[in-house]
Amino acid sequence: MRILFAGTPALAVPSLMKAAHAHEVVGVLTSPDQPAGRGRALASSPVKLAAETLALHVLQPQKLDEAFLDQVKSLAPDILVVAAYGRIFRQSLLALLQMGGINVHPSLLPRFRGPSPITAAILAGDSETGVTIQKVARKFDTGDILAQERFPLKGDETTATLSEVLAVRGAELLAGVLADLAAGKPRTVRAQEETEATYCHTIQKDDGVIRWEEPAEVIERKVRAFDPWPRASTRLAGETLLLLKSHVYPDTLPAEYPRGGRAPGDVLAAEKDHGLLVLTGRGILSVERLQLQFKKPLDWRSFVNGHPAIVETRLGARAGDT
Repeated sequence: MRILFAGTPALAVPSLMKAAHAHEVVGVLTSPDQPAGRGRALASSPVKLAAETLALHVLQPQKLDEAFLDQVKSLAPDILVVAAYGRIFRQSLLALLQMGGINVHPSLLPRFRGPSPITAAILAGDSETGVTIQKVARKFDTGDILAQERFPLKGDETTATLSEVLAVRGAELLAGVLADLAAGKPRTVRAQEETEATYCHTIQKDDGVIRWEEPAEVIERKVRAFDPWPRASTRLAGETLLLLKSHVYPDTLPAEYPRGGRAPGDVLAAEKDHGLLVLTGRGILSVERLQLQFKKPLDWRSFVNGHPAIVETRLGARAGDT
């Protein structure tokens, strides 16, 4: 089977590798090189780098226009396979493909349609997520479901770690669907239930800014959900402070830390078994690992050694606030 593969981030690489192992990938469609790093030099996408190691033909159009369609025609693919490409495909492209297109989506569709389903599942505190193989449709993530696999969540996943797992699971599920399609084996197709659909948005840098008035469990989820980007952040004495690892303090507020006069964001203490105790709108967040922006990450003990004044400080306050 001749495949046109479309994807960009590392999440899509295992799917590309699986597709190329068993089928002929005639072209790899990925985003144009983007400026990255402090020098803003152009950097290739993870999918492009993987395609080059496999000596596959790479396409990086700025627009999916007529010139691009002519390129696709010359490649004569049977099917389009999409994994986190992030752009809507015109019907004129799908019309060139005898078998249409299929998409690998890391959620249990119709839950979390959109560009950030892994982050959304963590933020929501879901007990499970999964991977769906669906038909490419004219609207994002609305196509009929060809296969779906559930994956239980333990509650300690980050977007980084869960992405790695679901990338592999998705590639394995894709391989089975492609094998059946190549063999002409019929698959049960299930339409998505529109009344159950939920959506997620593109993550912005400001999404990671902590609001200490929120409950501790919500903030803890944000610390995990925004790893590796944009990171959960707050302010310490006018500087940006990144929260890298945390947990909800398991006990009630200790008697020696009376609530009177306290406010969300107050660092109550440094406790040997839990780290820095920060008061929230409901409960206490225990911060275990943190980092001042542009400095190296530190465990809480090392951080307190270098910044002892953090205890009794109010996080999130602007410089000069009390």
